[in-house]
Amino acid sequence: MASLAFDRVGKTYPDGTVAVSNVSFTIEDGEFVVLVGPSGCGKSTLLRMAAGLEMLNSGRLIMDDRDVSHVEPQDRDIAMVFQNYALYPHMTVYENMAFGLQQRKMPKGEIDRLVREAADMLDLTRYLQRKPGALSGGQRQRVAMGRAIVRHPSAFLMDEPLSNLDAKLRVQMRGELKLLNERLDVTTLYVTHDQVEAMTMGDRVAVLKPVSSAAESNLQQIDTPQMLYDRPANLFVAGFIGSPAMNFVRVDLSTSAAGLTATIVGTGTQIVLPANAALSSFAGRQAIMGIRPEMFRVCTPEEAIFNEVVPVAEALGADTFVFFDIPSPPVDVTDAEEAGTPSSKGKNRLVARIPPSKTPRARERLPLTVELESLHWFDPLSGLAIC
Repeated sequence: MASLAFDRVGKTYPDGTVAVSNVSFTIEDGEFVVLVGPSGCGKSTLLRMAAGLEMLNSGRLIMDDRDVSHVEPQDRDIAMVFQNYALYPHMTVYENMAFGLQQRKMPKGEIDRLVREAADMLDLTRYLQRKPGALSGGQRQRVAMGRAIVRHPSAFLMDEPLSNLDAKLRVQMRGELKLLNERLDVTTLYVTHDQVEAMTMGDRVAVLKPVSSAAESNLQQIDTPQMLYDRPANLFVAGFIGSPAMNFVRVDLSTSAAGLTATIVGTGTQIVLPANAALSSFAGRQAIMGIRPEMFRVCTPEEAIFNEVVPVAEALGADTFVFFDIPSPPVDVTDAEEAGTPSSKGKNRLVARIPPSKTPRARERLPLTVELESLHWFDPLSGLAIC
């Protein structure tokens, strides 16, 4: 096992494209860290840097206090699991799992022991003499995992290994991978674009975003899944973590005899807020109010903060998601500069999670209030969380 540290690493391609810029974080010995973000955010590039398949333009990659920035891939003691399994179709499961060990000239008896131990761990013993074409997608993925496990590497690197599986099998394999990591206790760096996958699997999750210059950093926040959800560092993280995504509403903050008041831009609705010292410092300025879908509560029209016609309602059995528009400028969470620039384009569509018994009829108004103590607040100029 090993710790793995990225120290201000950067990668810029010859055409000037900045893939990774100024990324620093450490994966502790035995920790499972997930890289998540939209396409182009640099997560696969970081993984390939760790594997030695991409060279760094700047910074260092440290493995157990050893600088491995320019060490060849085969000398890093790292095993990769790929998205497309990368199995040899003409070999049996046993032969696929044993191949890497055979290349190392390991004794046959030792190879057999390691392969059968991994097969038993992954419930593959009965399939050892089958070829990949006779296996399901989940079984093939377990074979790819087994091929990595038999090496007993210092670290696993996993590049979207579940993305080719159907939805039900992905849920099953998520649990199996997490249990396997706990059993092996091997340092793991896992890449996915699926934030649900990231939240359910990672000890910590690193949220990345695309950058346009080397002056920025792809890394927006790295923390436990619950902390990312409860305390997002900025608008980007808040909008990316959570499904459905957090709602954002522009408000003007002011103080009055009633206390700190937020006036929703576009509707004029006023909300008297609980006392909050950090937010009070924004009185006389505009802020962005973040509302998670589950923070809404169906109420009477007199108590309502929002009372809009609901054009779309999605009934999911245990919950219903209702969508409605307010005449307030939308917030672009991908760019702090855009977030701070009021826009007159379109309406702001919000989503609320409500009990199925409260589902409105088509085109009916739905009065909603929100849990004021649970609201998130952001600076529209920097995009950073206020509180």
